[in-house]
Amino acid sequence: MLVTYLEASRDLCETDSILFVTALGVCSIIGAKVSTAGRATGQRSAIPAWRRRIEERIAKSRALIGRLICFRSGNNRARIVRTVRMAFAGTNVSMTECIDELKQRIAAWEKRIRRYTERSTRFNQNRLFQSDQKSLYESLERPIVSEMGPAPNQADTVAFWRGLWSEPVNHSAHGPRHYNTG
Repeated sequence: MLVTYLEASRDLCETDSILFVTALGVCSIIGAKVSTAGRATGQRSAIPAWRRRIEERIAKSRALIGRLICFRSGNNRARIVRTVRMAFAGTNVSMTECIDELKQRIAAWEKRIRRYTERSTRFNQNRLFQSDQKSLYESLERPIVSEMGPAPNQADTVAFWRGLWSEPVNHSAHGPRHYNTG
């Protein structure tokens, strides 16, 4: 049966995959343990699973805070009302307390991630110091590249905002109206 698959394979990559799967099958039959390091099947994300879970919790909590604030400001859409009901089911806390508690949890989770990142950076720098001091010092001397780029000139910023707010704007009186339908 293996010969059929090998004859039908069109390139080296496909042949490699067939042989690898065959070897895994044989090893599982005889009970041998196989390391799949370096193969696509064994690769994992560089971000630890606990950190991904915490980041997901942070994102969900921020979304909930946003919906609670929308509800408090008068937005009564069905999805927001349903979310607020689920958030307060079985509790006897005010909306402000709930929002504050969520913000405190987010701050604690972010602090945990920050502590891990700082510790990991220290650990890697210590290891690099022991093995290759020159590259450590070179990496420390390199400026940290900002994604946003250089800060804008203060005079240009002031001129932009003054120009934006000083010009009168005529809004159309006949434009479409948006009402909160709830």
